Amino acid sequence: MKKINILIALAVACLAGSCSQAEQAELTSPDRHIVFRVKTDSLERMIYSVEVNGTAFIEDSPLGLTAVLANDKGKSVNLSEGFSIKKAKRTSVNELWEQPWGENKINRDNHNELALTLENEEGVELLLRVRVFDDGLGFRYEYSVPSADSLLVADELTSFDFAEDGPSWTIPASTETYELLYRELPLSEVANANTPATFKSGNCYGSIHEAALYDFPEMTLRQVGPLKFKAELAPRKDGFKALVANEFHTPWRTIQISDKAVGLINSPLILNLNEPSKIADVSWLKPIKYVGVWWGMHLGIETWTMDERHGATTENAKRYIDFAAENNIQGVLFEGWNVGWASWGGTQHFNYTKPYDDFDIEEICAYAASKGITVINHHETGGNIVNYESQLETSLQWMEDLGMNYLKTGYAGGISNGNNHHGQLMVNHYQKVVEAAAAHRICVDAHEPIKPTGIRRTWPNMMTREGARGKEWDAWSAGNPPSHEVTLPFTRLLAGPMDFTPGTFDILYENTRNHPKRVLWNCSPDVYMRVNTTLAKQLAEWVILYSPMQMASDLIENYEGHPCFQFFRDFDADCDWSLALDGEPGQFIAVVRRAGEKFFLGAATNESARDMSVKLDFLKKGVEYQAVVYADAPDADWKSNPCAYEIRSLKVNSESEMEIHMAPGGGQAISFIPVEK
Repeated sequence: MKKINILIALAVACLAGSCSQAEQAELTSPDRHIVFRVKTDSLERMIYSVEVNGTAFIEDSPLGLTAVLANDKGKSVNLSEGFSIKKAKRTSVNELWEQPWGENKINRDNHNELALTLENEEGVELLLRVRVFDDGLGFRYEYSVPSADSLLVADELTSFDFAEDGPSWTIPASTETYELLYRELPLSEVANANTPATFKSGNCYGSIHEAALYDFPEMTLRQVGPLKFKAELAPRKDGFKALVANEFHTPWRTIQISDKAVGLINSPLILNLNEPSKIADVSWLKPIKYVGVWWGMHLGIETWTMDERHGATTENAKRYIDFAAENNIQGVLFEGWNVGWASWGGTQHFNYTKPYDDFDIEEICAYAASKGITVINHHETGGNIVNYESQLETSLQWMEDLGMNYLKTGYAGGISNGNNHHGQLMVNHYQKVVEAAAAHRICVDAHEPIKPTGIRRTWPNMMTREGARGKEWDAWSAGNPPSHEVTLPFTRLLAGPMDFTPGTFDILYENTRNHPKRVLWNCSPDVYMRVNTTLAKQLAEWVILYSPMQMASDLIENYEGHPCFQFFRDFDADCDWSLALDGEPGQFIAVVRRAGEKFFLGAATNESARDMSVKLDFLKKGVEYQAVVYADAPDADWKSNPCAYEIRSLKVNSESEMEIHMAPGGGQAISFIPVEK
């Protein structure tokens, strides 16, 4: 991975004696507006606090873990008390680094680091590593326990004690799913939350999350006092949280901080707390646009199993491949192609190298290759991890032999042997799949995943994930509310790309509601299913909801001949630069991305109509662009007239300013293409 060094300051270590005498240390951001302080209290427990612009942001809050000996669960190991500071080492870094794909291919890592060594009377050594950036901070625990062979982590004591109440945008904590609607509540009324947990406290927006989650359970938050939230770890079956060696480190606990909500979106902090790529040759990692045999199953007009309604047939596959080739789309996904779907609800035992008889995968792969299209394979596990891992290497080699280098995985259903989705065992499983796929030059799109924590920097074949309530919910429920897609950029997407699968054109399902083959399968007949946006907002979501594997999710017959689909034809998922221009969580958002010489802008609002002005100073100076605007019609409304749109074209440059009108539940998408001279 290419790295462009600007400045790396030399480390400066203070004398052990002077640090011990003070029993406290502090670290500031490079611009000095964020201050992280750590100390030991009268009981020699570790405490930290955060100050922003001279005002308390996080008040004194505990640090540390509790654990027992793995071979003697009755004997505790002191990982949180009796500590004294022995040494402090400070380092400053300011560098640019490049990634093969991402919202921004060039990112700046500018931070100050404090490596604080503490020790207690039991001989436990803790290196508390803290990094403070201008856009927030991260800290993690690095323990050494020489007296033990291995430990069982019982609890984490890390807390976040807010200085002021304020609004928050979170989903409830769960060890099984992230597919929940976000709620806006005062921090004081949040009982528990998963992360990223976004909030406004005082004059600052913030988001608590974690980075570089490996070999450890995920962290959620539980309120344990007025404005005080404690870290909770997803448990193992025996009630403990993690089995670790006598030397181990945790993921980073992170707090992004900004004076504007969009500053959280524009922050690379989570990526900066992950290591550089472990994949030496990244030339095969290519963002793509795709369509797929998928939406018909969710609508109930096709099935995953081989019957008279089977979706993944050779004939249907070629139809989708032809459509992709004709519309500047690089990939096609097929679900329900392999033997095992009939076992759903029982053993859920899939075979990952045996197609159904009506799906000739060798013929399909050859046909796709002749058209320049990649086939995206699908591995649904149904939670049967034992079965999947037993076939993993064989199935990945089979994929490689057939020329399939994109993989969508799924984990719908309970995990084998009573484990949960978000504990240590599954964190390790998800990572095992990523690394095994990398060895076969295969990119991964994980559904029902562990949440992203920036490992895409280290393993850039981990391209995108679900991990939130996505488009499929519009097919078998009352649908996501209009505020949902303008909340996700400030919450879930702070963690990393999401395969939301936007792009429904048949908003009211007029072409499928009375389809002769349709069978309701995942909801009751009294639920009125539809998409709760305007058509223009569906276009905007391709820009707003970032994914390097971006799907046009609707049935292809709903795209054929539609003027609005030109936006997706022009759109490029391989962006070079991005900027969130303006927005507020749950209210509205405007994002611009550059791919090569083209720019794409997406704006969207919640249930309220909205007007905004956008300066086009992000365009290249001295270049004239053809702006094609896909907008809500004057009478558009997500409830009563969702499919009303208008398309207009005009010439603009970097000195121009555009007025954007969005209907209730609406949006706007704009492509900026340089005018050839």
